[in-house]
Amino acid sequence: MYDVLIGALGIVLVASFLLAPRVRTIDGFFKGFSENGKSPSLLTLILSQVTTWVFARSLMNAAILGFYYGIAGTIAYAAYYLSFLTGAWIIDGIRFRHGYSSVQDFLYDRFGRQGSSAYNVVVAVRLLSEVFANLLVVGIIFGVAGTVPYTIAIVSIAVLTLGYSMMGGLSASLRTDVLQTVILISVLVVLLVRANGGEGFEILAMMNTSPDMTSPGWILLGVAFLQIWSYPLHDPVMMDRGFIADRRTTRLSFLHACWISVLCILAFGLLGVYAGVMKTGGEDMIRTLTRLMGDGTMMLFNIALIISAISTLDSTFSSASKLTVVDMKMGDITAKNGRISMVLFLLGGLVFLFLGSKDLFSAVAVSGTASMFLAPVVFFSIWLNRDVAGWAFSVAFVAAMSGATLYFLEAGGHVDLIEPLFGLSHKYAKLLLISGTVMGVGCGAFFMALKPRFVNVRAED
Repeated sequence: MYDVLIGALGIVLVASFLLAPRVRTIDGFFKGFSENGKSPSLLTLILSQVTTWVFARSLMNAAILGFYYGIAGTIAYAAYYLSFLTGAWIIDGIRFRHGYSSVQDFLYDRFGRQGSSAYNVVVAVRLLSEVFANLLVVGIIFGVAGTVPYTIAIVSIAVLTLGYSMMGGLSASLRTDVLQTVILISVLVVLLVRANGGEGFEILAMMNTSPDMTSPGWILLGVAFLQIWSYPLHDPVMMDRGFIADRRTTRLSFLHACWISVLCILAFGLLGVYAGVMKTGGEDMIRTLTRLMGDGTMMLFNIALIISAISTLDSTFSSASKLTVVDMKMGDITAKNGRISMVLFLLGGLVFLFLGSKDLFSAVAVSGTASMFLAPVVFFSIWLNRDVAGWAFSVAFVAAMSGATLYFLEAGGHVDLIEPLFGLSHKYAKLLLISGTVMGVGCGAFFMALKPRFVNVRAED
């Protein structure tokens, strides 16, 4: 069965190499423009947005949350994809209302070097986490962590994806995303059709898997509604795609990517819910699905995960090169320096993978919490266009970093501070408390730090 899987992935990778252009221009490498200077089409942007957000970690998380917490877990994870809507409003504000060509320029103008530097650090960590999390999913498909098949799979996929990414930068990512998204959606449709004909696949029964409104899944939905205001702003892959097309194309690409992505996540999450309903004894999700759907169908399941991982990796590499070379200005703006940056981020992601956390959702939750220092920036600076004293940004940043650190320590069992004080034992209940506190502290600081508006009033004669 692994031979078939490897063969299918080989075909996808060969096709990606053939599709990836050998870019000769700076705008082609960092902005995805064609050689004659044209920006990507609406369809290309939509499919690219979808496949770079419906990535391996997301599909696995949606299924796992559905398996453990029923339909509420899947809905909660799907709610994060409303970030496409808030992301569209953020891009529209920064780029088209305020006239900035990057997030860093906006933050530097409003908050000085602390604004752009804090943002760059969080974004860099986000990109590194994308590398390690998606490669982790690839590894566990082929073997147990630390085994030879696990390591070979990770290194092979990483190096091959890096290879075609270095050829064309963002242009390569955009082109290959179209093929990879079409394959991914096709596989998801086949999986759902196959599951629908299986034993015990009843939509009504799955819709009733989270009857208790205090269950962790519904609590996680509350967390999602707090984090989606800032989450897109700290995702450079999404933001990069908001600065390369005209206003109408950009808006439509975000809108259509939203509903398509939500449907993809719900579809994959239903497989987890199905497994949760039908599990017996101590079965985990993969074993349950394999018993219900057979080895052939599970091969498609794994293909969907790996294709989404490949697609996200090439986008991560292109965003990493733009971040370091264009936005952070750490070298001359050349394709060569962009390629060096890609290699360094791959190496950093591998270090995260082999030394870091293996909890996929913890990576999402920590990243989402850390991004919440940007929520008051979105509300007060981007949308309301109010000037705010710089100290408020520092307060919001410290609150978010402290909250992210506390959640990481609590979820990992390293500390236990919240339960004795507030009586909250589940990690998502703790996350909701932390997220609400971070949001309140940040927005409160910004409100107190508002600078007065000066209105010119014509003197009466």
